[in-house]
Amino acid sequence: MIEEEPNIVTSGKSQRVIIDGYPFSIEIYRAETDQNWMLEVVDQDGTSHVWDDQFASDKEARDAAVQTIEEEGAIAFMRGDNVIRFPER
Repeated sequence: MIEEEPNIVTSGKSQRVIIDGYPFSIEIYRAETDQNWMLEVVDQDGTSHVWDDQFASDKEARDAAVQTIEEEGAIAFMRGDNVIRFPER
């Protein structure tokens, strides 16, 4: 028997922001069956940054994203020293 994938719920707190003149897409989502929210931030180059931590609320997740980008600065956040890029197709 094949298990169906759970539906993904996207938070209304997901948004696009501009910090230091650079656009970021803040994506907040969870599986329909989960209580905790996942956080992903995509920078202008399409590089995805996914938090290891999960959040009790979508507001907590959004606040963590904005705070991290502002503290690190957009350029430092996008530098990607620890990012492995997927090959382009």
